[in-house]
Amino acid sequence: MRIGELARAVGVSTDTVRFYERSGWLPRAARGRENGYRDYGPADAEHLRLLIDLRRLDLPLEDAARIAGWCHSGHCADASSELPGLIAQRRSDVAARVAGLVALDERLAALEQHLARPRRSLPVMDMSGPCCAAAEAVVGSAEGSCACCSPAAATRPTAARGLPVTAGAPVTRAEAALTQATGDRRSGPHRS
Repeated sequence: MRIGELARAVGVSTDTVRFYERSGWLPRAARGRENGYRDYGPADAEHLRLLIDLRRLDLPLEDAARIAGWCHSGHCADASSELPGLIAQRRSDVAARVAGLVALDERLAALEQHLARPRRSLPVMDMSGPCCAAAEAVVGSAEGSCACCSPAAATRPTAARGLPVTAGAPVTRAEAALTQATGDRRSGPHRS
């Protein structure tokens, strides 16, 4: 069969067939004497089908090609002994990705709910912190709590809520960190 027939039989493009052949993952096809076209046999189609199916399982190309090559060359015992370990590794990787996506979805859902609530005012004090309530909520959720909803918000210096500041109290997280690092409570742009 020609390259187009092979591609259709396996369900890939001719470019994919050429890629696997150029890369050495699919044995080079014999060329016809009269026309020079690639001539693939049923074994080539099975080899490529197995390689493509292994890749669809998200196995790395080198592993998929090695397994397909073993099967194609009659070393099925090697393929049968290595494949379960590769599958177990992929399942572990998938489980980790799923857990990460679930955590991301939970964070997005919480943020979505938070942003749908009536907003508390978090005025812009300076450029050392988030510029608006939405940005503050995103930053706060990344750090584990929103600055306007957390228990710490009630004890936050009043300037962060738009009221006068007690002299010497840090206003922003950056100022609080600087104060903590230096012990200096006198400097800062928002002191009364």
